[in-house]
Amino acid sequence: MKWQTAEFGSSHGGSVGVVLADGSEAKPVYLDAGSGGGGCTTTQWTVHDGRMGRPRAAELRGSCSCGWRGASRYPIDWAAVGEVSLYKADIDTDGPRQDWAQHIKDVEARSLPLPADLQDLLDMLAERLDNLAFEVPLAALKAVAAAERITQRVGNAAAHSILAEESMDELTWDDIGKALGLTENDARSRLTRYVRR
Repeated sequence: MKWQTAEFGSSHGGSVGVVLADGSEAKPVYLDAGSGGGGCTTTQWTVHDGRMGRPRAAELRGSCSCGWRGASRYPIDWAAVGEVSLYKADIDTDGPRQDWAQHIKDVEARSLPLPADLQDLLDMLAERLDNLAFEVPLAALKAVAAAERITQRVGNAAAHSILAEESMDELTWDDIGKALGLTENDARSRLTRYVRR
C-alpha cells in the first residue's frame, strides 16, 4: 500500500512500515517464485508474517520515502491474527496513514507558501477548467494547452534564474528541495526538466 500526494509525488511516498520485535526496521523480503523462475524483493508490510523464514512484524508505523518514520507504533495482536496471513488478516492501518498524512502537512508547512492571491487564482482556474471539461470539452483542451505554454515558459525562466551563478551562491540544493517540499534529487530533476524545455 503506497500513499502519494499530487504535489509531492514520490518524494514523499508513504507506506505502512514494519518494526520487528528487537525494535529494528524490517528489511526488504525476497520472494522466491520457485522453479528457477526468479523472484523479487518487497517491503510490503503484509509479507512480514514469520512464514517461510520471513521476519515477523511486531508493530506497524507510518513510513515515508524521504526517510521519515512515525514516532507512534501500532502493535500487531498475533493472538487475534491467529494462523491467518497478514494479507488476509483484518489489521487496521489507519494510524500509520494518519501519521503519514500529518507528516505531509508538516512538509507542506515547511515549503515555500504561494502568495495568497496566486493560490486563489489557481483554485479558481482549476474549478473553471474542471467545469469546462464537462460543459465544453474542446474549449477545456484549448485552455489547458494555453496553460501548458505559460507554465513551460515561466518554468524555464524560473529554473534559469535559480540556477544562475549568483542564486546558487545563496541557495543550496537542500534549500531548494525544502522550498518545493521535495527531496534534493527530485528538486534537481524538476529544475533540469524546466531548463530543457
